[in-house]
Amino acid sequence: MVVKRYRCKLCGYIYSPLRGEPHNGIPAGTEFEDLPETYVCPVCGMEGKGKIGKWGFDEWAPMKFRCVICGYVYDQKRGEPHNGIKAGTPFEELPDDYKCPVCYADEKIKKGMGKVGRTQFEPLDTD
Repeated sequence: MVVKRYRCKLCGYIYSPLRGEPHNGIPAGTEFEDLPETYVCPVCGMEGKGKIGKWGFDEWAPMKFRCVICGYVYDQKRGEPHNGIKAGTPFEELPDDYKCPVCYADEKIKKGMGKVGRTQFEPLDTD
């Protein structure tokens, strides 16, 4: 499943339906298309740059994802050829049983955190 994310053209804030904006009354799982017409970028609005609405966002697809436990970065361009994952493989297409190669190799992390998988990764706002 490919998650559609959107980036504000002005400040770079990324709206992701995976997290929503609970602090603004938008629960996780709310697709960008389902945001109210009154939606305003939370960063631009707070910084006083004006009311940048849905019109100020473009669809954005991250190419890199970071493990929140150890900091390892999965880069779609590079893949993980040593683990049988070809270069160019999108994060969303990794196998369901994908494990962070750094955390999985570290016995201390595995013992404390379990087999760190895809759910412990977050998209990076870098290309």
